[in-house]
Amino acid sequence: MKISILASGSSGNALYIETPKKKFLVDAGLTGKKIKELLNKIKRFPENLDAIFVTHEHSDHIKGVGILARRYNLEVYANEKTWKVLEKKLGKLNPLQKQLFPIGRIKTLGDLDIESFGVSHDAVSPQFYAFHKDGKKFAMLTDTGYVSERVCDIICQADAYLLESNHDVEMLRMGPYSWHLKQRILSDKGHLSNEESAFTATKIIGDKTSKIFLGHRSQENNLKELAHETMYSTLKERNFDVDKTLQIYDTYANQPTELFSV
Repeated sequence: MKISILASGSSGNALYIETPKKKFLVDAGLTGKKIKELLNKIKRFPENLDAIFVTHEHSDHIKGVGILARRYNLEVYANEKTWKVLEKKLGKLNPLQKQLFPIGRIKTLGDLDIESFGVSHDAVSPQFYAFHKDGKKFAMLTDTGYVSERVCDIICQADAYLLESNHDVEMLRMGPYSWHLKQRILSDKGHLSNEESAFTATKIIGDKTSKIFLGHRSQENNLKELAHETMYSTLKERNFDVDKTLQIYDTYANQPTELFSV
């Protein structure tokens, strides 16, 4: 598998994953034009895509899904409850483009196995994905207020991760957001803090894990350096080899990571 986190943050999210046989997006939460620009930066092109997997219906995850699907005739995968909302938000699609992907299932598309799992977020039926190929595993987990043991069991022992490090709790509490919005973010259906993300990492990292990408970082309630240091120091204290075999990477709201192999 080759992967790039094209964009990750409160303003928009998109991930690109390819194998020798298939090329996919997970979410497209920016304009179609911006997604094309981000793909071009890693020397990839939207006309070569096969499908888009949707995690949930929030605009920072679906903004460009409809236009990309229509322009490039892409299949769109989501679970049934999410589709009921998407049909009102994505605009007109060919019925053949609408593909159901229930929570807790594994689909094989080409040479890639995709596993869906539910998370705790204030969307109608949010789900994320783990990708499996040739004994390798990449798991992504953002937009969740907490991580259950069930989810830990599904995503553990991956070779690489995209993990949410959304906010620093004190920055959020002291910041400009309304009390209601702060409570939403801090709730079990909100987002993971830096500390919660790092604690989750200590539970799921395995001997094969070599890469952790920190995602969905808030521009108002977090700092790149703070998220990175929290993850680094927590793993270091637990004797994970973060200086050699395990690397921590940052992601950005408006530029892709390098295309990396899993």
